[in-house]
Amino acid sequence: MKNLLSILKITVPDKIFIKDPETSNLGKKIIENSILLIDEIGFENFTFKKLGTKIQSNESSIYRYFESKHKLLLYLSSWYWAWLEYQLVIETFSISDNELKLEKAIEVITRTVSLDSNYSHINEAILYKIIVNESSKSFLTKEVDTDNKEGYFEVYKRLITRIKEMILALKPDYEFALSLSSTILEGGLHQHFLKEHFPSITNSKKGATPTRFFTQLVKNTLK
Repeated sequence: MKNLLSILKITVPDKIFIKDPETSNLGKKIIENSILLIDEIGFENFTFKKLGTKIQSNESSIYRYFESKHKLLLYLSSWYWAWLEYQLVIETFSISDNELKLEKAIEVITRTVSLDSNYSHINEAILYKIIVNESSKSFLTKEVDTDNKEGYFEVYKRLITRIKEMILALKPDYEFALSLSSTILEGGLHQHFLKEHFPSITNSKKGATPTRFFTQLVKNTLK
């Protein structure tokens, strides 16, 4: 377990940023406050000028870390997926039963996120809200194929592959393991979005959580 966790650090593909924000107090301040500001005003209204005002720093100082707000959103999304992968590994590592392992994995990736005190400059609960509401904007762009070739979605794809492997461990002959895995990950976010904004078109309410729905869906699919 120790060796496994040693390679599972919360890291983001280095091509996303110009300077790693984790290496300075200003960088951490940029990340901390960008999360709060995006949550407050939305990604469309978010600008580096507004962020600079919030952190009482020149707008140009933010450009030393990220070349655009799109790259900043890619950074936040990648950090979240890496953090989620870390939770997934920790919480499933000791489970030997393949069915129970997959159930726990579904729980981890579809539940509502709580604050993790291990990262004082990142509010995971608020970041999670941003992922639910804004993360699709990181890849629904004209540049998505180029961004993918640059490795910007490496962590996201790795997380989906981990779930795929758990599905195949339970049912080796299932031919749609990747499709099911990506559906669980993205579908969980979508159900949380509907629960928050369009409650009339989802059953994810009053205890019928997205976790319960996807657990049942996967069980029935893999019978």
